Amino acid sequence: MGKKITFIGAGSLGFTRGLVNDLLTFPAFSDCTLSLMDINQERLDFANKAVSKLVASSGLPVTVEATTDRAKALDGADGVVCTILSGEIAIWRNDIEIPKKYGVDTNVGDTRGPSGIFRFLRTAPVMLDICKDIQKYCPNAIFLNYTNPMAMLCRIMQGEHPDLTITGLCHSVQGTAHMLADWIGAPMDEVTYTCAGINHTAFYLDFKWNGKDAYPLLRKAIENPEIYNKELVRNEMFKALDYYVTESSGHNSEYNPWFRKRPDLIEKYCTHGTNWNPGAYAYILNEYLHREDTWKEETKKYLEGDIKVHERGNEYAAYIFNACFGDHELFTFNGNVRNFGIIENLPYGACVEVPCLASHKGIEAMQVGAMPDHLALMCNISSRIEELAVRASLEGDPKLVYQAICFDPLTSAVLSLEEIKNMVNDMFAASADYLPQFSVKHVD
Repeated sequence: MGKKITFIGAGSLGFTRGLVNDLLTFPAFSDCTLSLMDINQERLDFANKAVSKLVASSGLPVTVEATTDRAKALDGADGVVCTILSGEIAIWRNDIEIPKKYGVDTNVGDTRGPSGIFRFLRTAPVMLDICKDIQKYCPNAIFLNYTNPMAMLCRIMQGEHPDLTITGLCHSVQGTAHMLADWIGAPMDEVTYTCAGINHTAFYLDFKWNGKDAYPLLRKAIENPEIYNKELVRNEMFKALDYYVTESSGHNSEYNPWFRKRPDLIEKYCTHGTNWNPGAYAYILNEYLHREDTWKEETKKYLEGDIKVHERGNEYAAYIFNACFGDHELFTFNGNVRNFGIIENLPYGACVEVPCLASHKGIEAMQVGAMPDHLALMCNISSRIEELAVRASLEGDPKLVYQAICFDPLTSAVLSLEEIKNMVNDMFAASADYLPQFSVKHVD
């Protein structure tokens, strides 16, 4: 009997199309059911048309269904992919624009800091409701989360629903590995690495080419101005910390106090670099605002084009499903799981991003041991802030939100405690209708 794979937030068209394409390349899913679910009917209709055309081009007996009923979509699912965004742009743009008024300059704002924490607080109730439905309708499903902020959402879901198999996936690990391999001229199939830490701040603890340490080659590579300038923030961090970090320069400029606390530093390090994610203020917000006006036409052009199944991509989801309930081909990947002794010098029980093994047994995290002390110091700060934010959501305590943001490295480098409190209160007011877990939405 064919397997059922459910997409929650299927209107996230790029992700949905790409992951469906990958699934269709695995023989184990040649007769599967793809259940597309979204609360936005218009986006769901586009996703249904796109996926149906892709399936038709494959000639496979795959069933496609689309619904706004989450329970129906989840009923009997073997695998679940989540790519939701809680709240319209008019709501989450406040995460970027309110801190800016106080002097906290944000590039992406989907992971941590004041913007990431409030995105988490709005999204957590929805994700916990999804988990309750999974517990009811498909308790044995493999649940793969792509929604940010990854660490805080995975942590609260895994803590409140320990019986479910939940992990979070981010393409930054394999994406950066490919980038580094290209910089040193190494074929990716000859590269191995151990990457661990927390989401968006994980480090390649080793990076090898044919079994030999490739870090000397990377140090040589970034001496080339063309390569150095592609990732100004990350290359500066590499020079200082001796290990390469996963997520892009635009993201990483937000997670520490070194690059965005003064206009001259922003100009020097953050307004240049990779063309797909430069570090300018509100880069992703502006991209979304642009897509609001263009996504329908772009999708229509895609649907009018020659849609065919193409070569399998590098996203982990389809490989994990194949390992767990497909052909059971073992697959290793970096996933977000709770830290029950996996990284010895990061907080116990917090969410960490570590090597995992997918198999017919499910998903098993691999032991990492201790990170280098200075890397653990950096990750500990953000990890403990994330733990505080999770507790704030569970307890409905706005003071804990304020205290978590007080210790954010960038915010604390820019603002006083009083300014942080005023900013947090403004952000509570802007998101009040999306925070049902808080009876009081103000810090005295």
